[in-house]
Amino acid sequence: MVFGIAQFFPSLNHQLLLLILDKIDLNHKISTFFKNYLVEKKTKYFWNNFISPSFNINIGISQESALSPILSALYLSPIFLLLENHLKILKNPIFIISFVDDRLFISQSKSIAHSNANLFCSYNIISFLLLKYGLVVEHRKTDIFHFSRSHKAFNPPSLNLSSIGGPVLLPKEI
Repeated sequence: MVFGIAQFFPSLNHQLLLLILDKIDLNHKISTFFKNYLVEKKTKYFWNNFISPSFNINIGISQESALSPILSALYLSPIFLLLENHLKILKNPIFIISFVDDRLFISQSKSIAHSNANLFCSYNIISFLLLKYGLVVEHRKTDIFHFSRSHKAFNPPSLNLSSIGGPVLLPKEI
């Protein structure tokens, strides 16, 4: 299952990111650099003899920034830790791969029904955790793929996420 987070970079809470950076005990110079990079930026314009007053330019993290993959990984790490702990308690064997724009859940099971149940549970938990962090799963960009070692016709069932605000996912053909 692949899902995206709606407006991820514009939605990041920069103060929370700074708390996360403090929590991981980075060198003070690095934390200060990120604080200056993320918040309380000001600028002035100079034109001939005119100098404008200072004004805020808090642009935060843009998707094109070279630092965005690093900062997004740091921002999402506590969320994935919480997700991992929930899944361990539930004995849900989901593997997570994270990309800059998308997240990927991988479920391995001998039964499609069991795999779908694991994915449904994981999707529900991650949707809830992201919402708590001010982020939202982009349901319309969620896709599901099934792979089988079977040499006969393979017609996997859909995964209905509508009860948790998501779509009905029809397996994509590969």
